[in-house]
Amino acid sequence: MTHQDPISWIFTMIGKLIVGLWMLLANGIGSAARALGSSARELDPAHRRDGVGLAVLAGAIVLAAMTWRDARGAVSDVVNVVVQAVFGSLAWALPLLLGLLAWRFLRHPDQNADTGRMVIGWSALLVGVLGVIHVANGVPYPSGTKTDGMDKVSEAGGIIGFIVSAPPHSILPPFITIPLLLILSGFGVLVITATPVHRIPERLAELKHLLFERHGPAQPGDQGKKRTRAKKPGEPEVGDLVKPYDTPVLAEKDKDKRGDHSPEIVPGLTDEEESPAGPEARKPELPEPSPAPRKVEQLVLSPQAGPYQLPDLQSLKPGSAPKPQTKANTVVVNALTSVLEQFTIDAQVMGFTRGPTVTRYEIELGPAVKVEKVTALTKNIAYAVKSADVRILSPIPGKSAIGVEIPNADKDLVALGDVLRAQVAQADHHPMIVGLGKDVEGRTIVANLAKMPHLLIAGATGAGKSVCVNGLITSILMRATPDEVRMVLVDPKRVELSVYEGIPHLITPIITNPKKAAEALDWVVGEMDRRYDDLAASGFRHVDEFNKAVRAGQLKPPPGSERVYQPYPYLLVIVDELADLMMVAPRDVEDSIVRITQLARAAGIHLVIATQRPSVDVVTGLIKANVPSRLAFAVSSLTDSRVILDQPGAEKLVGQGDALFLPMGASKPIRIQNAFVSEKEIAGIVAHCKGQMQAEYRDDVAAVTVKKEIDEDIGDDLDLLLQAAELIVTTQFGSTSMLQRKLRVGFAKAGRLMDLLESRNVVGPSEGSKAREVMVKPDELAGLLADLRGE
Repeated sequence: MTHQDPISWIFTMIGKLIVGLWMLLANGIGSAARALGSSARELDPAHRRDGVGLAVLAGAIVLAAMTWRDARGAVSDVVNVVVQAVFGSLAWALPLLLGLLAWRFLRHPDQNADTGRMVIGWSALLVGVLGVIHVANGVPYPSGTKTDGMDKVSEAGGIIGFIVSAPPHSILPPFITIPLLLILSGFGVLVITATPVHRIPERLAELKHLLFERHGPAQPGDQGKKRTRAKKPGEPEVGDLVKPYDTPVLAEKDKDKRGDHSPEIVPGLTDEEESPAGPEARKPELPEPSPAPRKVEQLVLSPQAGPYQLPDLQSLKPGSAPKPQTKANTVVVNALTSVLEQFTIDAQVMGFTRGPTVTRYEIELGPAVKVEKVTALTKNIAYAVKSADVRILSPIPGKSAIGVEIPNADKDLVALGDVLRAQVAQADHHPMIVGLGKDVEGRTIVANLAKMPHLLIAGATGAGKSVCVNGLITSILMRATPDEVRMVLVDPKRVELSVYEGIPHLITPIITNPKKAAEALDWVVGEMDRRYDDLAASGFRHVDEFNKAVRAGQLKPPPGSERVYQPYPYLLVIVDELADLMMVAPRDVEDSIVRITQLARAAGIHLVIATQRPSVDVVTGLIKANVPSRLAFAVSSLTDSRVILDQPGAEKLVGQGDALFLPMGASKPIRIQNAFVSEKEIAGIVAHCKGQMQAEYRDDVAAVTVKKEIDEDIGDDLDLLLQAAELIVTTQFGSTSMLQRKLRVGFAKAGRLMDLLESRNVVGPSEGSKAREVMVKPDELAGLLADLRGE
């Protein structure tokens, strides 16, 4: 062992002591930091957001104090030089931007998801502006000639402006560089305002309306409609005979606040106007008309003296202005937060979207929290917010959040006029576009009946079903001429649709007899077959393509034929109460509805069925399978909701227009507030339509009724009856046993045939075992058979 120098030993010991003290201090600081970090993680998320917001606000205040004052110290000078060098002539705006960011954290904690977008947008806007400023000042470089240097850079766009403008300026002229930088700034503005490029015209229209038109009357010419609208001279102002949200409960009544406003213009459920053009002109040999004789082959109109003018959209009054937030929303947010805290659930209310009838509150879960913990609190939430009509969505479609839908204490009126005046409805000129209402987020919802292609509406009495049917018919009257859309209205209640009697869109008077309604549906099936005959013969797959070829003059009748081709209008069949029809003639009605819904889409025939009793004996499985679009209003039970929607939800609606709309192809229904239209508005529109054109009814629809009355007691035995009549008249021998032998039927069937012939005076009454007397001579056989056939 070597002897160690004492001095070296002393330095070694001092080094170990210093290392030991350093490790002790480091461990202490590390433990304290870990303890503080653990405590910080246990802080409420709201406190953490407030801490971030206050820190950013403090930074903005300190930066403003250092850069906006003349008195400076060493630190202030350094900060000022750095800020000026980086941000150039816009350095003064940096504290303001930080202040706005702090305001977002403190004032809008529920919009943290949008804060990142706002930061990106403002950054792009600032960078683009600094680049333009730098180019305008000659693009000075940080070092170089007399015109360059950091002073010149600081007076221009700073380092940021130099970095973004110098590369393009070195290869492009200024008149190209500046527009490129302005595009970058414009991108920042689009990000800040959450505006996609394709929606720029809508935003500009909203801005124009807000600045110039909000307090002025809307002009008819502003609607952008491609067809002429004219208000009838002397037409009375439209008012309300039926109050929206009316209730039999008498209570203190709030004043109806209603004024002009601009409806929120957002994409709705719409489709293209028409299908692509069909094949080029073909000239096949077209078949002769259907064997059944018809007076008129197509739904056509007589020539009119002048063009048909659609009703003025201004005849529909606007609804109430939407309220983005009220005091009641704040109370509900606090109640929901309290429930989550009471049950120690790591979740928080991140925000809400207020709709006309309900507000959807968004709850975001913490990590490793089961969704069932929140959904199991439905009754507790209903108790806390003092509402029995609470509906929970888990999750909200398209979001990682749970939705709690709670009715508004102060509802907004959604008027049909606002829906039809919205840009989403004005942008599509398809005649089958109808206004439905607005969803929970306040977006306008319209639908194309031609694309549904059939709609089933159900709801309890007073839920808003009749108002919805009126809205659909009114939408057609406002947008379509009679040569574009014809209608068949079935109203077993006799009073629901009577106001539309005589409008030129009808092809037959409003049908109120359930038996005649079944016969009319059977006629619609025949009309569908005739249209398909023309489509098959001309080689087209859809009536839209056939109509285009007819308008273009590409279809010519065969030589020697007097047939004149005309475009087929859409045919809309509306049944206001299916239950009444199913009670009288269930088999015939179901067969006709199933045939129409299975095949009629390509023929331009569409069906809307409404019922207040959505039970399995009314809305049968065959009908449901072939009607893909559903609109459910408030129903009385979970069973009814499952019948109409195949899922629960409709039993928790609040009524008075609150509905779930499940369009074809959708997996989740959309909750909407159906658009309201008053009786006086409908009366004014109907009067305008009647003044434009008289109704022209089809004679062949009534002809079917005569045939059915003759054959009513014959049923399915017509063929056997014709054979029996021919046999008896030819042989002049009326015997029941002969019919048994010759027709090979049983005694009961032969006796029934003989009774039918006796009721038509073909044979005389029974005379015991003798044969009956034959009352018709052989030369009268042809007329007898024609009568039995109903010809």
